[in-house]
Amino acid sequence: MHAVAVDQLSRAFVALADPTRRDIVARLSVRDATVGELAESYAMSMQAVSKHLKVLEEAGLVSRSRDAQRRPCHLEPQALDLMTTWIERYRQRAEHRFRRLDAVLAAMDDRDDATATGSARVTAAAETPEAPTSSAAAESTVAASEQGAPPSSNPPE
Repeated sequence: MHAVAVDQLSRAFVALADPTRRDIVARLSVRDATVGELAESYAMSMQAVSKHLKVLEEAGLVSRSRDAQRRPCHLEPQALDLMTTWIERYRQRAEHRFRRLDAVLAAMDDRDDATATGSARVTAAAETPEAPTSSAAAESTVAASEQGAPPSSNPPE
């Protein structure tokens, strides 16, 4: 069994696996809010919202400050930047692989088109009347006609 690395990136992805926590992050991206203000939007207790916030805080996605009697929650954009950087690295790698695959498929299409064109030429040549296939055969036909002899049906090779 592999041990799961408990780092900030892993905690952030685990925290955002829950739809309620993703919604809290979305709301905090608009403005800071207290636990009470956040709890108003959910059919759950303030204690349940506080538990969600604690997971987000442990992941580094949210922090709380003290403003007199209020304790507003803030979204921490650097944690999102870390996630974005990680995702972007693998998105770029995947795009590079897809571009290479596209190039291979295009080369295969070009080769198939060239093969089909070549086959059409061979078919067209097969349908035309027989002509000498080598310069030796052509020379033999010319020499025979100059001597007044009928051309040979089997030219020398």
